[in-house]
Amino acid sequence: MTIDRRDLALSALVVSALALAAPVPALAASADEEAVAKKVEAFRLAQIAADPKALAALCWDDLSYSHSSGKVEDKATFIANATDGKSKFLSIEYQNPTIKVVGPAAIVRFHWVAEQEMAADGKKVPTNLHILMNWQKQGDDWKLLSRAATKL
Repeated sequence: MTIDRRDLALSALVVSALALAAPVPALAASADEEAVAKKVEAFRLAQIAADPKALAALCWDDLSYSHSSGKVEDKATFIANATDGKSKFLSIEYQNPTIKVVGPAAIVRFHWVAEQEMAADGKKVPTNLHILMNWQKQGDDWKLLSRAATKL
Protein backbone atom coordinates (compact mmCIF):
# COMPACT_ATOMS: atom_id res chain seq x y z
CA MET A 1 0.00 0.00 0.00
CA THR A 2 1.32 3.38 -0.98
CA ILE A 3 0.39 6.68 0.60
CA ASP A 4 1.04 9.73 -1.49
CA ARG A 5 1.30 13.34 -0.35
CA ARG A 6 -2.31 14.08 -1.28
CA ASP A 7 -3.63 11.25 0.96
CA LEU A 8 -1.36 12.33 3.80
CA ALA A 9 -2.46 15.98 3.48
CA LEU A 10 -6.13 14.95 3.33
CA SER A 11 -5.73 12.79 6.46
CA ALA A 12 -4.07 15.65 8.32
CA LEU A 13 -6.85 17.99 7.26
CA VAL A 14 -9.57 15.58 8.47
CA VAL A 15 -7.85 15.06 11.84
CA SER A 16 -7.47 18.84 12.27
CA ALA A 17 -11.12 19.43 11.41
CA LEU A 18 -12.26 16.78 13.90
CA ALA A 19 -10.08 18.29 16.60
CA LEU A 20 -11.60 21.71 16.01
CA ALA A 21 -15.14 20.31 15.97
CA ALA A 22 -14.72 18.49 19.29
CA PRO A 23 -16.47 20.19 22.18
CA VAL A 24 -14.20 22.37 24.28
CA PRO A 25 -14.65 22.00 28.02
CA ALA A 26 -16.02 25.16 29.63
CA LEU A 27 -13.46 27.22 31.43
CA ALA A 28 -14.08 27.83 35.10
CA ALA A 29 -15.24 31.33 35.94
CA SER A 30 -12.48 33.58 37.18
CA ALA A 31 -12.46 34.72 40.79
CA ASP A 32 -13.48 38.21 39.61
CA GLU A 33 -16.40 36.83 37.58
CA GLU A 34 -17.59 34.88 40.63
CA ALA A 35 -17.25 37.98 42.83
CA VAL A 36 -19.26 40.07 40.35
CA ALA A 37 -21.92 37.34 40.12
CA LYS A 38 -22.31 37.48 43.90
CA LYS A 39 -22.65 41.28 43.79
CA VAL A 40 -25.25 41.08 41.02
CA GLU A 41 -27.30 38.62 43.09
CA ALA A 42 -26.92 40.80 46.19
CA PHE A 43 -28.18 43.74 44.13
CA ARG A 44 -31.23 41.77 42.95
CA LEU A 45 -32.07 40.79 46.53
CA ALA A 46 -31.59 44.38 47.73
CA GLN A 47 -34.02 45.58 45.03
CA ILE A 48 -36.66 43.07 46.13
CA ALA A 49 -36.17 44.01 49.78
CA ALA A 50 -36.05 47.75 48.94
CA ASP A 51 -33.05 47.91 51.29
CA PRO A 52 -31.39 51.35 51.06
CA LYS A 53 -28.29 50.38 53.05
CA ALA A 54 -27.63 47.30 50.92
CA LEU A 55 -28.18 49.25 47.68
CA ALA A 56 -25.89 52.05 48.86
CA ALA A 57 -23.13 49.58 49.72
CA LEU A 58 -23.33 48.01 46.24
CA CYS A 59 -23.28 51.25 44.22
CA TRP A 60 -20.43 53.53 43.20
CA ASP A 61 -20.79 57.09 44.53
CA ASP A 62 -21.00 58.41 40.95
CA LEU A 63 -23.64 55.88 39.86
CA SER A 64 -25.53 56.50 36.62
CA TYR A 65 -28.78 54.49 36.73
CA SER A 66 -30.79 54.59 33.53
CA HIS A 67 -34.38 53.32 33.29
CA SER A 68 -36.10 51.96 30.18
CA SER A 69 -38.15 55.17 30.11
CA GLY A 70 -34.97 57.15 29.52
CA LYS A 71 -34.93 58.64 33.03
CA VAL A 72 -31.39 58.75 34.47
CA GLU A 73 -30.76 58.89 38.21
CA ASP A 74 -27.71 59.44 40.36
CA LYS A 75 -27.04 57.22 43.37
CA ALA A 76 -29.06 59.20 45.91
CA THR A 77 -32.06 59.58 43.60
CA PHE A 78 -32.01 55.92 42.56
CA ILE A 79 -31.92 54.70 46.17
CA ALA A 80 -34.62 57.16 47.29
CA ASN A 81 -36.95 56.13 44.45
CA ALA A 82 -36.21 52.40 44.80
CA THR A 83 -37.08 52.43 48.50
CA ASP A 84 -39.86 55.03 48.76
CA GLY A 85 -42.63 52.46 49.27
CA LYS A 86 -44.71 53.62 46.30
CA SER A 87 -44.33 50.14 44.87
CA LYS A 88 -42.87 46.81 45.90
CA PHE A 89 -41.36 44.06 43.84
CA LEU A 90 -43.24 40.79 44.03
CA SER A 91 -40.53 39.10 41.95
CA ILE A 92 -37.40 39.92 39.99
CA GLU A 93 -35.58 37.38 37.84
CA TYR A 94 -32.24 38.02 36.17
CA GLN A 95 -32.40 35.46 33.35
CA ASN A 96 -29.48 34.29 31.20
CA PRO A 97 -26.83 36.51 32.80
CA THR A 98 -23.43 36.97 31.17
CA ILE A 99 -20.42 38.48 32.89
CA LYS A 100 -17.28 39.64 31.12
CA VAL A 101 -14.43 41.01 33.21
CA VAL A 102 -12.12 43.40 31.39
CA GLY A 103 -9.36 44.63 33.70
CA PRO A 104 -10.99 46.50 36.60
CA ALA A 105 -14.39 46.59 34.84
CA ALA A 106 -17.14 44.00 34.45
CA ILE A 107 -19.86 44.05 31.81
CA VAL A 108 -23.02 42.26 32.95
CA ARG A 109 -26.04 41.62 30.73
CA PHE A 110 -29.27 39.79 31.50
CA HIS A 111 -32.96 39.53 30.74
CA TRP A 112 -35.00 41.14 33.53
CA VAL A 113 -38.46 39.70 34.20
CA ALA A 114 -40.25 41.23 37.16
CA GLU A 115 -43.57 42.11 38.67
CA GLN A 116 -44.25 44.94 41.08
CA GLU A 117 -47.32 46.05 42.93
CA MET A 118 -48.24 49.72 43.16
CA ALA A 119 -49.04 50.83 46.73
CA ALA A 120 -51.66 53.38 45.68
CA ASP A 121 -54.06 51.01 43.93
CA GLY A 122 -52.64 47.48 44.26
CA LYS A 123 -52.15 47.30 40.49
CA LYS A 124 -49.61 44.68 39.44
CA VAL A 125 -47.17 45.80 36.76
CA PRO A 126 -44.98 43.33 34.86
CA THR A 127 -41.66 44.40 33.33
CA ASN A 128 -39.66 42.68 30.60
CA LEU A 129 -36.30 44.34 29.98
CA HIS A 130 -32.76 43.84 28.78
CA ILE A 131 -30.27 45.15 31.33
CA LEU A 132 -26.66 46.24 30.93
CA MET A 133 -24.69 46.80 34.12
CA ASN A 134 -21.13 48.05 34.39
CA TRP A 135 -19.31 47.19 37.59
CA GLN A 136 -15.99 48.77 38.61
CA LYS A 137 -13.45 47.22 40.94
CA GLN A 138 -12.50 49.33 43.98
CA GLY A 139 -9.62 47.61 45.76
CA ASP A 140 -10.96 44.10 46.29
CA ASP A 141 -14.62 45.13 46.03
CA TRP A 142 -16.93 45.55 43.04
CA LYS A 143 -19.38 48.48 42.83
CA LEU A 144 -22.13 49.20 40.33
CA LEU A 145 -20.97 52.12 38.17
CA SER A 146 -23.80 52.27 35.65
CA ARG A 147 -26.98 50.51 34.59
CA ALA A 148 -29.06 50.82 31.43
CA ALA A 149 -32.42 49.22 30.62
CA THR A 150 -34.15 48.59 27.32
CA LYS A 151 -37.78 47.51 26.97
CA LEU A 152 -38.32 44.21 25.20
